[in-house]
Amino acid sequence: MIKMLLAFLSSFALSLVLMPLIIQYFKRKHASQTILGYVENHKDKNGTLTMGGVVFILTTLFLALVFLKFDTNWFMVLMVSVFFGVLGLMDDYLKIKYKQNLGLRPYQKIIGQLGISIIFAIFIYYFSSVNGNMFMPFTETTFDTKFFIIPIVIFILLATTNSVNLTDGLDGLAGNVTLFYLIFFTIITTIVSTNLYNGGETGQILTDIQNINVLSMLFVGAILGFLMFNTSKASIFMGDVGSLMLGGYVGASACLIGMELIIPILGFCFVFSAISVILQVVVFKLKKKRIFKMAPFHHHLQMSNLSEPKIVAIYSSITACIGVICIIFYLL
Repeated sequence: MIKMLLAFLSSFALSLVLMPLIIQYFKRKHASQTILGYVENHKDKNGTLTMGGVVFILTTLFLALVFLKFDTNWFMVLMVSVFFGVLGLMDDYLKIKYKQNLGLRPYQKIIGQLGISIIFAIFIYYFSSVNGNMFMPFTETTFDTKFFIIPIVIFILLATTNSVNLTDGLDGLAGNVTLFYLIFFTIITTIVSTNLYNGGETGQILTDIQNINVLSMLFVGAILGFLMFNTSKASIFMGDVGSLMLGGYVGASACLIGMELIIPILGFCFVFSAISVILQVVVFKLKKKRIFKMAPFHHHLQMSNLSEPKIVAIYSSITACIGVICIIFYLL
């Protein structure tokens, strides 16, 4: 527990120190965001600096080596997150270079995401402590998915990276939701590991959970430091480098310890962002009607005259409330 708290404080402090340096660097490089013309509410954000999510890479990479004894399992989770971040960095760079909000082509993104996901899925099946086992939500009971864990992990990584990316549409939204998700995810995994230990478990899974908890606190600290410069009105956006890295970590960390099924529950706001886009597209193609004023849903709320801080508060509160409910069920 002390290591987790020290990891959080160190990450928060380092993030606070790095952010002004990152902002100054990107100012010199003119690394500003070009806003899509049809997002009427965001016209005043045109020219805002982007790629602030590099602070997540710098902070977690450095401090993970300080706080954690090297282990292939946690290192793979961090590397998967970093590689997703690098993919996002390439996307951000192209947007800046060509002064438009179109970076990597969709097929290029999906090839990159698939490649990273396949490698990690194979690692989970052949080399991790859980193999194909997954925990049932709110219990310490597992079931074996066998070889099917490979397509499951691939789907989860694709889903989490793109869902967090879709949620990154308002100042502080993706950051705050991820912050609350990781805090409650860490509490839940701590409860699970304690129950496993009390039940006689002494294997690698306990070490993996402890390491993931420290990593999660590093991410929480880095996100909190970043949010000091990202809340409305943002001085800098996290960019795809940030949202893809956070999404990659949300998915990879859960997969390593067999907690995949908690993602759609605790990460409801991420899931709903993706579902709202899918529904909007499907209904429009079938009936030529829009069910939301704009998708993802947070833009619908914005176009319904809710302020950005209020929408961020709503999403954060929903995530926190779901987190508390999950904890209650785990303690029953």
